[in-house]
Amino acid sequence: MAFTFCSFKKLFIRVLGGSSHYYIRQYTHKSQIKHNIFTVSTFSTLQRLPSNLLKSPSVNYGPTRNVGMLIARVLRGALKIRYLVLGGALTGGSALAKSYEQWKESLPDAQFLKDILPSNEDIDSWRSSLMEFSTKIKDSVPDFELDPKLKELSESQYDLLKEWFRKRLDDAVKAAEEEKVEGSAIFSDGSLVYLGDPINAKFLLRDKDISDLKPHALSFSSMGAAAEKERERAETLREKYETLQEEVMSMQLKYQKELEQLERENKELRKNLMLRADSKTQKKKVKKSLIDMYSEVLDELCDYDTSYNTQDHLPRVVVVGDQSSGKTSVLEMVAQARIFPRGAGEMMTRAPVMVTLSEGPYHIAQFKDSTREFDLTKDSELAELRKEVELRMINSVRSGRTVSHDVISMTVRGPGLQRMVLVDLPGIISTVTTDMASDTREAIRSISEQYMSNPNAIILCIQDGSVDAERSNVTDLVSQMDPSGKRTIFVLTKVDLAEESLTNPDRIQKILAGKLFPMKALGYFAVVTGRGNKDDSIQSIRDYEEKFFRNSKIFKGGVVNSHQCTTRNLSFAVSECFWKMVRDTVEQQADAFKATRFNLETEWKNNFPRIRELDRDELYEKARGEILDEIVNLSQVSPKQWEEALSKKLWEKMNTYVFENIYLPAAQSDNSGTFNTTADIRLKQWTDQQLPKKCVEVGWDTLEEEFRNFMESAKKSKDHDNIFDNLKAAVVEESMRRHSWEDKASDVLRVIQLNTLEDRSVSDKQQWDNACKFLEESVKEKLKMTEDTLREMVGPGTKEQWLYWKYLTEDERKRSAVKLELEKLLFSQYNHKNTLSYDEVTAVRKNVQNSGVDIDNEFVRDTWHPVYRRHFLRQSLAKAYDCRKAFFAYHQGLEGELGVECSDIVLFWRIQQMIRVTSNALRQQVMNREARRLEKEVKDTLESIGVDREKKEALLTGRRVTLAERTHR
Repeated sequence: MAFTFCSFKKLFIRVLGGSSHYYIRQYTHKSQIKHNIFTVSTFSTLQRLPSNLLKSPSVNYGPTRNVGMLIARVLRGALKIRYLVLGGALTGGSALAKSYEQWKESLPDAQFLKDILPSNEDIDSWRSSLMEFSTKIKDSVPDFELDPKLKELSESQYDLLKEWFRKRLDDAVKAAEEEKVEGSAIFSDGSLVYLGDPINAKFLLRDKDISDLKPHALSFSSMGAAAEKERERAETLREKYETLQEEVMSMQLKYQKELEQLERENKELRKNLMLRADSKTQKKKVKKSLIDMYSEVLDELCDYDTSYNTQDHLPRVVVVGDQSSGKTSVLEMVAQARIFPRGAGEMMTRAPVMVTLSEGPYHIAQFKDSTREFDLTKDSELAELRKEVELRMINSVRSGRTVSHDVISMTVRGPGLQRMVLVDLPGIISTVTTDMASDTREAIRSISEQYMSNPNAIILCIQDGSVDAERSNVTDLVSQMDPSGKRTIFVLTKVDLAEESLTNPDRIQKILAGKLFPMKALGYFAVVTGRGNKDDSIQSIRDYEEKFFRNSKIFKGGVVNSHQCTTRNLSFAVSECFWKMVRDTVEQQADAFKATRFNLETEWKNNFPRIRELDRDELYEKARGEILDEIVNLSQVSPKQWEEALSKKLWEKMNTYVFENIYLPAAQSDNSGTFNTTADIRLKQWTDQQLPKKCVEVGWDTLEEEFRNFMESAKKSKDHDNIFDNLKAAVVEESMRRHSWEDKASDVLRVIQLNTLEDRSVSDKQQWDNACKFLEESVKEKLKMTEDTLREMVGPGTKEQWLYWKYLTEDERKRSAVKLELEKLLFSQYNHKNTLSYDEVTAVRKNVQNSGVDIDNEFVRDTWHPVYRRHFLRQSLAKAYDCRKAFFAYHQGLEGELGVECSDIVLFWRIQQMIRVTSNALRQQVMNREARRLEKEVKDTLESIGVDREKKEALLTGRRVTLAERTHR
């Protein structure tokens, strides 16, 4: 390691190494430095050093006056130098600035050059024209190739130059390393060199040491000069070599770099302008582009009345072709994204897909009825987009169909996209397979004809170039819809496969010249939209397409014009044709729409002068509010009204079972104990099995009946609008179908009813009177029904026969004869059982036969049931009359002693109490829970109908609705 210390005129250097140490002191004057003359003193550690070596040769540490004066003089000189330097710098800078300003003012005015020299826009246009000219020259002139001999000679000269440069560089580096080793040899054992002023030195080198050091000093100086020359020469050669290489590479990449740079700058500038416009419009209002507004108009017209074909008079690009001909691939290349599902030989496009292309800073896609934006630069979101398109196509197809007329609308934005509206239609097929609907082929042709019949539609006819022209189906259809070809653009796809399979190249030339197919077109284009791999990206397909057309024998030889190739030229041509058609027709269509709107408004004023214009959605919202108001009215029903309605409905449901299965069998007993036992058993069985469920059904029916009553009462109001009747009826039916009573309600009712029916104690006279009244009313109602049944069986009586001239039929005459005999039997046996014995049946039959009427035993039994029921009910009614005043005997337990049997009253009191507690429980359930649950069901039903367009159209119909719909649109 070396240490160096610099003073005013002296330099100390120490090098450690080796086994001995040398101290060298060197003195030099200013004149000697110029001539490289050095005086060196050498000292070795093996010799005794002089006594004055350890002292500083020019510094005296004693407190002498000379030393102090010297230090003061040096400091004063240094301070003067600093002030002089600083002052001179400030003065010189000020003078320099003043001189620069005077020189600048003396220069002539160069503003007149702006009028003479061209502007930046002119220079940019001139530069772009030069670049286009170079591209044309490059396309028209074949590839330039050097002479092989010249190329070989230049490569050999380049190798010789390269070898000579490498050899010289190695020699220079080697010589520098050798001289470095020789120059450091004198210091290899570790020595100290002192460079200073020889005059002030107190000691001198010996002659032997000086003679030993002279060769080293000479070699050190010569080594430095030679190495410096070699280094400068190597640097010069290296710079020449690098400069030559850079010039060659810059000449090769010059135009390509400039073109790429201009494209990047253009895209970045457009992106910044769009982002800046978006940020500005957010502060004020959203301003849509022209293509977006035009697309929204088409979407609205697609939803317009299907019988009204006004929507077909606006321009759009209709993509038609045979199945698997590459229609979807062409659209994807124009949109620069793989946005559609793909299938090898399988029908994938099942519904028209309208794609609106517009320019934007980011490459995204969005459906018309959705707010989600799909990032088309990400493969995951591209896959989700394709899945969403496939699901929408499947959902649009009705059951039993293969294709749909419903339009799927989406928007694709991105940098560099041509603005236009394209409609991708299902491919034309010639054979209907077994998994398709029988009318699939006709349906596809109908959809294609509907869109192509628009006189302003641009037909993009896609033809597969890899199949024979005679197998084309779409060309005949296009020639029928556009015979003159004024709005048709022909596109030949898969030309790479066509070139491989065709032996006659003139066939492709005839196709693109319009001489092979029986159709005419505005233009003919050849494109390559893929290599058969569905995972290829758009950029890879585009590179493959450019490479194919650049290397193709057919297209490179000038057989086909260059502007007829690639999808980029196709998109430019389609976009230009589309906007030309829009400019020519949009004003005319706007006038037609205004006239149509005026006609519709006039018709509305004449037919519905006092009714506000409400379309189907607005009418639905109005009906929805009315229905919800009616369901809210259920909470306004008083508890008393609910309990009365429930009690009445409960008894209507259970009276037949009570009389036939409980009261009538129990009444056949001889005493009250047997009566009560039979009644208790049958009541217990009824409560455990049927009664709770029947009561729940009664509660549900009562709630439905009240709800319907409210809806019917609303129809009687003055403000009723009968246009809502179908909708309200459908909502009520669907809501009641969805509504169900809580499952645990029957279990709760069972417990309540069992406890109530087990109670046999009538507490007061009022309850007893109510029970008697309940029994009497029930018996009278049953008695009236039984008498009506008998009247139907036996026919009119004698009075009716005389007054109304009615006659008995043969069957009625037989029934009347049997009835008389059965009444005689019951008169003789007042407490007869409810069944006839065989002997009694035989006796009645023979008595009737003796009267000249022939009957059988079954005929007698059929007549017996209503006759006995009338006899039993009359008997029960008489007993009820007798028990009106028997409450005291029942309360004191004196029924047997007084000969009064009132078990019937107690039974019906128990049933009446059960009905009362059941109706109370059901009323609480309805008011607290079921009414709210029904309201929720009604709201859900309204929501489901609200989102179903077809249901709304079926429930809200009439000229008033359709006229308002068309006027609003």
